[in-house]
Amino acid sequence: MKLPKEVQSIYDEISKLLVDYSEEYLDKEYEELCLHALEKLCRKRPSPLKSGRSTTWAAGIVYAVGSNNFIFDKSMPIHMTAKELAGPFGVAASTASSKAAMIKKMLKIDYSRAEWCLLSNMDGNAMLWMVLVNGLVVDARMLPLEMQEICYEKGLIPYVPAYKSR
Repeated sequence: MKLPKEVQSIYDEISKLLVDYSEEYLDKEYEELCLHALEKLCRKRPSPLKSGRSTTWAAGIVYAVGSNNFIFDKSMPIHMTAKELAGPFGVAASTASSKAAMIKKMLKIDYSRAEWCLLSNMDGNAMLWMVLVNGLVVDARMLPLEMQEICYEKGLIPYVPAYKSR
């Protein structure tokens, strides 16, 4: 991956924090999404990462990605409180939360975008599957195969559900 030279050292520092954190508290899937967010932040012009502490950015990234994947829901396999999430970074939960809000806005992180959803959570995230058909919102998984294929080709759904069950 090619990044602008002026942010390479920042990327190296924050990515190490994210990888170490993911190894101890999360998993590889979370790590990949967090690193993806970091790369996108590095490519922003100008990169917002040039100001602020690396630990705050790392905590904000984990908070943004985690909250979008229901990390605060006790029914999820990986779950924790905001305080537990931010603590290892030496950052207050409120600081991580406000940084996460900024990151979510910059990167357009929300429940309806598959780019920011863990693969293991995609099937359970109903927002990823909602499409507009003749003015009605419907779950694409309930549509005929031909319509699922069209939705996929248009980038409205992450994959063709009919093919997954085969």
